Amino acid sequence: MQSERLRQAGRKRVVIDDVWPQIDAGRFPIKRIQGDKVDVFADILADGHDLIRAVVRYRRQTGRAWKEALLRPVGNDRYHGTFSVADLGYHEYTVEAWIDHFESWATGLRKKHDAAVASDMDLRIGAELIAGAAARAKGTDAATLKQIAEEIVSPKVNLDLRVAQALDEKTEALVQKYPDRSHATRYDRDLRVWVDRKRAEFSAWYELFPRSASGTSGRHGTFRDVIERLPYVARLGFDVLYLPPIHPIGHTKRKGANNALNASPTDPGSPWAIGSEQGGHDSIHPELGTLEEFRELVERTRSYQMEIALDIAFQCSPDHPWVKEHPEWFVQRPDGSIQFAENPPKKYEDIFPLNFETPQWEALWQALKGVFDHWIAQGVRVFRVDNPHTKSFPFWEWLIEAIHQDHPEALFLAEAFTRPKRMYRLAKGGFSQSYTYFTWRNSPAELRDYLTELTNGEPAEFFRPNFWPNTPDILHEDLQTGRRAAFQVRLALAALLSSNYGMYGPAFELMDHVPREKKNEEYLNSEKYQIRDWTWDWDVDAKINDAASLAPFISRINAIRRSNPALHKNSGLKFHNVDNRALLCFSKATPDRDNVVFVCVNMDYEHTQSGFVEFSPPAVGLPQQPPFVVRDVLTGVAYTWREYWNFVELDPKKLPVHIFTLELHEVH
Repeated sequence: MQSERLRQAGRKRVVIDDVWPQIDAGRFPIKRIQGDKVDVFADILADGHDLIRAVVRYRRQTGRAWKEALLRPVGNDRYHGTFSVADLGYHEYTVEAWIDHFESWATGLRKKHDAAVASDMDLRIGAELIAGAAARAKGTDAATLKQIAEEIVSPKVNLDLRVAQALDEKTEALVQKYPDRSHATRYDRDLRVWVDRKRAEFSAWYELFPRSASGTSGRHGTFRDVIERLPYVARLGFDVLYLPPIHPIGHTKRKGANNALNASPTDPGSPWAIGSEQGGHDSIHPELGTLEEFRELVERTRSYQMEIALDIAFQCSPDHPWVKEHPEWFVQRPDGSIQFAENPPKKYEDIFPLNFETPQWEALWQALKGVFDHWIAQGVRVFRVDNPHTKSFPFWEWLIEAIHQDHPEALFLAEAFTRPKRMYRLAKGGFSQSYTYFTWRNSPAELRDYLTELTNGEPAEFFRPNFWPNTPDILHEDLQTGRRAAFQVRLALAALLSSNYGMYGPAFELMDHVPREKKNEEYLNSEKYQIRDWTWDWDVDAKINDAASLAPFISRINAIRRSNPALHKNSGLKFHNVDNRALLCFSKATPDRDNVVFVCVNMDYEHTQSGFVEFSPPAVGLPQQPPFVVRDVLTGVAYTWREYWNFVELDPKKLPVHIFTLELHEVH
């Protein structure tokens, strides 16, 4: 007896293979931004010489009717088509194809007519196909098709005229509106697209510790102090203000200055040691202010076209209410005590990790989701998640899906400095953006290789990198030299190579570069363990080589990012050959090439470096030949380049970065 699968396929001659894009055979959705196009490719073939017609079917995943876009052959049985996604949330797509009997017949008739061997029988075959389309059509279309079918077999009309009518473009278009899809093959799965808002793809983050925002030595900062800092952050050009945890901090085993094991009575502790008798993850550190004042901060931030990102760290101080209320949510040692966090030989006795193997896992999951729900109710829509790779992968997939059901605009940044496959798995599971290894890619060759990996092939479909030159945890040795050029180059690379980037300030713009000890990436007097006194009143409109602060340079970089659409995505990135290994040269272009940005950086922070770079309009897909004009948008200086290889020179003591825009107009 024939299998059900064989019975269904018995009269289907088309085969559909290798549909792209899809992640893990459709297990996870690809990612797009509102308004994006989705390019779909598939191998579609059939026996014999009949022609194939194929479509990509797509819809919002809400049970709405399917829409269709034609797939066209691009060679070697490969087909391509596109559709657009406008709404937030999930969309579905698949591929369907069938033998196009009418077009196969029409192609054959055209050849026969050209060879003067077309016959009445050929037209009778076509008439049957047109009549079939008439039976599927309605209204005037049905009547018109029926009339055409009758006329092309009428012996009263000249054969050549009947052939011309049968092959007329209007006839073909009308028949194709009503194809015979009774034997169509549909791809064996519906694939998904998750559509985010624009900020998931293009954002600039500024990290600020609220407790250090007062501007008055010795005074604990508040939310109202952060409100006072908003104009400065906005003038710098950032659109996401990221706050480390704002919750009560535990007292038990509190860390002291510079991560000392014994804290003094005045040490504030680490914000990541969450929870005390004053509350847990849904509470606010009383010295920061009230919930009403936090809501005011959220609203005031929006008035500057920015938004608050809140740190979510799922770990608990020994004083957290959950420790007493739900000890079953933690790992317990044989003596009944709760296991603190460890990374041997390091001990983190001020925090308890949660146990995702607890028999009470469902209650734990719901409680953790409740943390997000609480802060979403206060107006927060962006979250930086601390160490998500140390929590259950299925948990994150469930949580993000559940939150997106009611709040598809919510964004999640994964702080997961871990192995690549684990970083990718978190992104597949729903995280909107991800920290990366950018901080540790410190040569032109390393950056070329790493960006090629991130922006080509499968990772580009689901993994959105967010580049950070520094964090409160990471002061890379490149920055420990204290050279201004190192800070400028790392900032420019983060901001221009990636459409999402962030920095920890004001440590970065003030070029804080002293490590706690040699061969260590911890800051001396780290803000994680103590309140820092910062100077906030920097003139961001000063010259970009202001010696006291990088604020003017950062402001200019962010303005360039905003005004050049090519820098809003990673898909248009291309590296350019240069004959000096100390130089990294790359361009980004919009798909229509209306905006092309060409960047060259000197990664030798001490010495002037020069060389010839292979950059010209043809190198980025434009027809204009040299000469052409590039304008450095950092300095405003324009250059006329007359060759395919052109000379660049960068002195790190002056400015180690060129950011050129390509100006296409007549050059004399």
